[in-house]
Amino acid sequence: MSKPVKQIHLAAHFPGVNNTTVWSDPEAGSHIEFESFVRLAQTAERAKFDFFFLAEGLRLREQGGEIYDLDVVGRPDTFTVLAALAAVTERLGLAGTINSTFNEPYEVARQFASLDHLSAGRAAWNVVTSWDAFTGENFRRGGFLPQDERYTRAQTFLDTALELFDSWRGDEIAADAATGVYLRDAAAGSFQHKDDHFDISGRFSVPRSPQGRPVVLQAGDSDGGREFAAASADAIFSRHGTLEAGQAFYADVKGRLAKYGRRHDQLVVLPAATFVLGDTDADAQERAVVVRRQQVSGQTAIKLLEQLWNADLSGYDPDGPLPDFDPVVGENTIAKGRASVRMHRDPVATAREYRALAEAKNLSIRDVIIQVGGRQTFIGSAATIAARINELVQADASDGFILVPHVTPGGLDEFADTVVPLLQEWGVFREEYTGTTLREHLGLDPL
Repeated sequence: MSKPVKQIHLAAHFPGVNNTTVWSDPEAGSHIEFESFVRLAQTAERAKFDFFFLAEGLRLREQGGEIYDLDVVGRPDTFTVLAALAAVTERLGLAGTINSTFNEPYEVARQFASLDHLSAGRAAWNVVTSWDAFTGENFRRGGFLPQDERYTRAQTFLDTALELFDSWRGDEIAADAATGVYLRDAAAGSFQHKDDHFDISGRFSVPRSPQGRPVVLQAGDSDGGREFAAASADAIFSRHGTLEAGQAFYADVKGRLAKYGRRHDQLVVLPAATFVLGDTDADAQERAVVVRRQQVSGQTAIKLLEQLWNADLSGYDPDGPLPDFDPVVGENTIAKGRASVRMHRDPVATAREYRALAEAKNLSIRDVIIQVGGRQTFIGSAATIAARINELVQADASDGFILVPHVTPGGLDEFADTVVPLLQEWGVFREEYTGTTLREHLGLDPL
């Protein structure tokens, strides 16, 4: 029997804390003004995407003791933006990243339950952790959790929040909530939770929301992150956007579900994806080269190289050769926060690879950074990109993609106008929303 044709899931990411946005493009707009959020969200809704995704930065990054100036400096509060977007969209899911390390379950559960009510069932929570003391300094208790403990707290945090969401259960309570008579049942909203991280009890103040509780997203790629997603998440973000790597990740996380009594379709796998469109494949390839050089200016190349070398390289020419000394190994003193050199487990070995690449191809610092950095996931005409997306989904390398445009806020427009109609024509993507909640968009069981 032939395998059923899968329906593709698509989401839109509002870019911010990254080095992929082209700030110099004439079409680039504000990452603070509400109209930028509105335009991207309404474009995603026009294209019938599942959801709009907003990442979060809890502290301004620093490099060399100064604010890191190659990406967004400042960002509005996630809940405030998503709540405002609920008023200017009708069906689009609204997903926000909220940290489980530096927040409290009651507060986060109350905010998400409120958002789910305001949006009529379109809220999603991307549960993330943080291990660095740099971010922790912004919070009252400061400090950080050791890396091996952060997922333990995250799981406990989520379990506690789910208890709060579920404290209003039963048809009678839901009916009363709809009329505003919330407390006819003496047990409504009552909760009590005690463990190594939380000792709380009381009455949850927000009645059960339209989805029962928000959709839970997770983005960890470590073994602990994958296990956390298999146990508790409705969708998992992935960085594995190619066929072989995607299939391996897909099989791994889906294979973990059975031990938690879950089916394969109860976890949606969504890699992040960038794209460059052109009238032809050749045109798109040319445009992609230009985009990469826009993304990695000379200044950007030096900043990124400093993160590996852990040293001040401001005197180096980005169009010149790599430094002739090895990276400074030890505590990271150049970059703080998410710009950390922790991404390089062996900086000296990585530098050696960079030098070999530069020598073999006669590359400058900027050329090397462009070569080793991220590339667009999809490059080509609308037909080529649509076919590739469909191929990867049908081959179980993913269930869909979270699209990250390199220009904000209009960078999704061309995709919505050219690629989406082809997917709809082929019968692998919805032409209209058939449900009202995000759970319905993602094909998840009702709660």
